[in-house]
Amino acid sequence: MELAYYSDYAVRLVNSEEPVRGKDALTSVEAVRDLFGVNATAARRATDADVTRFRSVRARLRAVFEAADKGDETLAVDLLNSLLLEFPVSPQISGHDHRDEDGRPLWHMHLADHPSNATAGYAAIAAMGLAFHLTEYGVDRLGLCQAAPCRNAYLDTSTNRSRRYCSDRCATRANVAAYRARKRLEADREESSGLTADNAQRSSASGER
Repeated sequence: MELAYYSDYAVRLVNSEEPVRGKDALTSVEAVRDLFGVNATAARRATDADVTRFRSVRARLRAVFEAADKGDETLAVDLLNSLLLEFPVSPQISGHDHRDEDGRPLWHMHLADHPSNATAGYAAIAAMGLAFHLTEYGVDRLGLCQAAPCRNAYLDTSTNRSRRYCSDRCATRANVAAYRARKRLEADREESSGLTADNAQRSSASGER
């Protein structure tokens, strides 16, 4: 099953908002449709009413990432389970149009949704994809970017569970900020050491008099 593909639905939706920066890209039905990516058929079901519904699901998915980021595995699982119950899917075997070199279908598992609206269909796939990722790799593989003020969601697929940022851009920005902070600290220490040495010299000179 295409775990990375399905779980990315959740990441795309959560990252359509940057709460700390006060930015929200989910402001129109066109923005909702864009979240579906290549799934044009499902995207066409979206209406203006789905904008508000998508925002509600987005808040619940972000809460899953926030709980995981804080190390609260039970809460993360409970929140995700509530989404799975509300937005169920049905697994189906699918071959689509993909064929092997002998012309036979490349069968694989596919998540088929039976939604009453576009939000229900998207939420079902996002929640199930995230659930597969969580159970396969662990709750600690769901993260929020540590490069303030970003806090975008990401899925850690590194071999040593070392990912801390949502993108290379944020990683570079965080490293530069840390480097500058170290330089400022070193400069402050040198200045402090210089002042201490000057005071010591003055005290010594005063004592000799």
